[in-house]
Amino acid sequence: MSQVKAVPEGFHSITPHLIVKNAKAAIDFYQKAFGAELVGEIAYVPSGKVMHAMMRIGDSFFMLNDEFPEYGAFAPAQAGSGVSLHIYLENVDQAFARATGAGAEVKMPLMDMFWGDRYGQVADPFGHKWSLATHVKDMSHEEMMRAQEEAMGKTA
Repeated sequence: MSQVKAVPEGFHSITPHLIVKNAKAAIDFYQKAFGAELVGEIAYVPSGKVMHAMMRIGDSFFMLNDEFPEYGAFAPAQAGSGVSLHIYLENVDQAFARATGAGAEVKMPLMDMFWGDRYGQVADPFGHKWSLATHVKDMSHEEMMRAQEEAMGKTA
């Protein structure tokens, strides 16, 4: 008999699991905004709500399902989630335009950041925050600290 892997093939040590209102619309949005691939979906009968969906962005999976208050599964309230999902991409400018074109709301416009990333933040229509980045400059810890001091000095 073969050995069962504790972490299934293709998964990393941590996998986000999002709870949303209207999972079918969220699946469509994540496909349009982030190029996500729907790997699988299980509908809850008789309501038709999505009980579990598996999606992939790049080499990383994430799961999502509809809100099920009767089981303690709630989508983010009006204030949104206290969690942000981060995606590293080859071309953040293109990805940011794609996300905002699909309906994501800009929370922080794209800019070159002191830590060496071109970085911006959006919120999806389902209450979840996403940060998008392309790493553009390798920096030592000391270089990053100097750049941070300079950046914070400009904003203080």
